[in-house]
Amino acid sequence: MDNQNSFFSLVIKQDGTYLRLYPAVGNGKLLNYDEINNYLSDKRIYDYDIKALGKVITALNDHPIEVKLTPVVVLPENEYVKITVSLDRMCAVGRFYPPSTKGQLMKAEDIINSLARSGVKCGIIINNIESFLSDRKYCEDYILARGTEATEGKDAIITYNFNTDNTSKPKLNEDGTVDFHQLDTISPINKGDILATLTPAVPGKVGTDISGKALLPRKVVNRILKHGRDIHLSEDGLVMYSDISGHAVLKDGKVFVSNTYEIMADVDASTGDIVYEGNVAVRGNVITGYSIKARGDIIVNGVVEGASLFAGGQIILKRGMQGMSKGILEAGSNIITKFIENAKVIAGGHITTEAILHSKVSAKGDIVVGGKKGFITGGEVRSGTAITVKNAGSTMGTNTILEVGINPEIIEEFRNLERSIVNMNANMEKLLPVIEAYKKKLNAGEKLSQDKLDYIRMATENCLALRNKIKEASSRYDKLHIEINNCDGGSIRVENIAYPGVKIVISNVNYFVRNEIHYSRFIRDRADIKIVGL
Repeated sequence: MDNQNSFFSLVIKQDGTYLRLYPAVGNGKLLNYDEINNYLSDKRIYDYDIKALGKVITALNDHPIEVKLTPVVVLPENEYVKITVSLDRMCAVGRFYPPSTKGQLMKAEDIINSLARSGVKCGIIINNIESFLSDRKYCEDYILARGTEATEGKDAIITYNFNTDNTSKPKLNEDGTVDFHQLDTISPINKGDILATLTPAVPGKVGTDISGKALLPRKVVNRILKHGRDIHLSEDGLVMYSDISGHAVLKDGKVFVSNTYEIMADVDASTGDIVYEGNVAVRGNVITGYSIKARGDIIVNGVVEGASLFAGGQIILKRGMQGMSKGILEAGSNIITKFIENAKVIAGGHITTEAILHSKVSAKGDIVVGGKKGFITGGEVRSGTAITVKNAGSTMGTNTILEVGINPEIIEEFRNLERSIVNMNANMEKLLPVIEAYKKKLNAGEKLSQDKLDYIRMATENCLALRNKIKEASSRYDKLHIEINNCDGGSIRVENIAYPGVKIVISNVNYFVRNEIHYSRFIRDRADIKIVGL
């Protein structure tokens, strides 16, 4: 059985105007008083018996019922559609009402004109209009127009075919020493290798709402393959090839390949300082006073003395560093070495070694001091994450600082700001009395030379500039102070003995080792440091 909502129509007779109510058929919906009231208001019929109408609506059962609205004989009303447009203007719904006695039926163009008067210009669904015209059902919603959603596009994707992660840790032997034969930390490539491929962006499609307004899709991200020398792209720019055999690195979204520059003996007076865009391999030693700067990795087979090594990638010392209080190792990634003695060492990744003596060492990642001895004696060793060591300090009570949980760069900036603020305040204290003394002279009517007036002006400007700098530095200092105090991560693992003289710092909380502590892990527990057995 066909379903039909209950509906109504105006009946115009000689003695007045009536409303005929038709019952629902099948699962059709019942009449709603508010809908009748709104319709009559639209047709400017206001003076009617509300109670009588309500009773008839309630009494409507299986047969049509008529109720007299008014003795006034109104003019005929044509078939009528009420258009409702959604708030997002993506849909227009029409609800149809039958004509009165002698009223006219609507045609397709009448319905389209009604939509136009409601601001509907696009997305009209002709099939739904024809569906109504072929089988008129009143007091029922018909979707007469629908907008077109914008189709989102896809961002371009670059896929690299070499290792772009330089944070992987080296393989260790059973005794804890580093296996220099299987570091797996460099990305070797051969001539003709595909370094990267580009999947182009797919632009989205513009949509339109029913009023004709364009709906723009999200702007897609376009990318291109960026590269340095000795690399070429396919004609369509979608594939990147290496023109040489060597190593590949990704830096700031740009691919570089390079051959390794090999020094067959020592870096000394015979070579001078080394500056190279790729990797540097030294077969011998690096002698005191010389330096190596490489965009890629630095590998030294021998010993590094009081020299300076700066690498954009890793530093690998197969023997170690005897820094003589002059040596510097600074790597954008990891540092792997046999030992570190009397040196300054900074790593953007992790540090793996077998001994650290009287050195200032910092790493964003883990610091692992293993091997047969695995000791840290003297100096300061800082890690953003964790320190693992066999023996910390010495039987002589050597002052040794082990610190974790805060990025060493933040600590360095914090301490530099602290010193800078003290110095700037000291300079302010020197300037202010001088300025005040000259001001008193001016207020007393004393005439000053142009040189002194120029000095007062310059000193005042310097004072204002210092105030601004102190304000900026203090603001940054306070932010770093909060960040340092809020850090609560990191741990220090001592696999054998922590000797008296060792200072443990975890996220700005201090602990001094006063008696030997064996086989323990130090962690922060709120405002204290907790010692946990291994």
